[in-house]
Amino acid sequence: MKAVALTRYLPIDDPQSLLDVELPKPSAPTGHDLLVRVEAVSVNPVDTKVRAPKPQVEAAPKVLGFDAAGVVEAVGEQVTGFKPGDEVYYAGDITRPGSNAEYQLVDARIVGHKPKSLDFAHAAALPLTALTAWELLFQRMPFDPEHGGDGKALLVIAGAGGVGSIAIQLARRAGFTVVATASRAETTEWCKAMGAHHVIDHRQPLAPQLAALGFEQVDAAINLADTTRYWEALGELLAPQGHVGLIVEPSAPLNIGDPYKLKCIGIHWELMFTRPRFRTADMGEQGRILERVAALVDAGELRSTHTETLGRIDAATLREAHRRLESGGTIGKLVLAGW
Repeated sequence: MKAVALTRYLPIDDPQSLLDVELPKPSAPTGHDLLVRVEAVSVNPVDTKVRAPKPQVEAAPKVLGFDAAGVVEAVGEQVTGFKPGDEVYYAGDITRPGSNAEYQLVDARIVGHKPKSLDFAHAAALPLTALTAWELLFQRMPFDPEHGGDGKALLVIAGAGGVGSIAIQLARRAGFTVVATASRAETTEWCKAMGAHHVIDHRQPLAPQLAALGFEQVDAAINLADTTRYWEALGELLAPQGHVGLIVEPSAPLNIGDPYKLKCIGIHWELMFTRPRFRTADMGEQGRILERVAALVDAGELRSTHTETLGRIDAATLREAHRRLESGGTIGKLVLAGW
């Protein structure tokens, strides 16, 4: 089968950083696994972090990639709810070979049926970010997806990224007054299109901008960018017994004492890969979330954050996608489709 892989961890402008390779097609699935024919993939910051330069050399080509949409080719004997021919989407498992290959084995418990209203490219933009936003807002943080935000204000730092784009939509649907941050005209407009009630500039002090909108404090915040940079500011802005959600490792130790302790602010970490990596008893929750997301998409209550299909799935196109992500200027999700 065709695949894109690496053996050395190199800067993305090096042509050897990602390579077109031919690999054996995975064997027939067993247990909970599905064998999926991959039709489209999207790229996420985690792809670039895993590929980032380091001395390690792989003995065999290593396939990266997480988000995918495709068609079930075969199912393991313990699989329920899927059959060959089903169109599916998923975010995968960081401990297993990735989605940048024509065929992939993936645990059915972390897979959902693709939204019927979307093509493969638009569906591939969704899984990792939708799972991250849903788990963070509605499972790590104590809010219900139905009306859990009624009467509450949520601050979304970095609203135009992949996770922010989904979080804005889910939070607004749950009843939050959503204040997103962006720093450019195009990202500001994107956040508004996703459903943000207000957009402020994260390059400027947050408190005065929120005060100008009538918010002396917010009930919750999710920081999807620089955990360390906004830590002190969020401690001041969050209401007593508020909540902060985090997905990016801090660049320096965080002071989790006052005002966080004084206010009893809940601190919630989210990593979408935790359930599949540790084979948690509830890893099937990811499949259920993806089914719920698909239903919301098909009902017109949630939209794909696909912004561009760069081309077919090959090394040159993936290198371009990684390069754009590393530039820090992307909006929504970049997708590759077809072989």
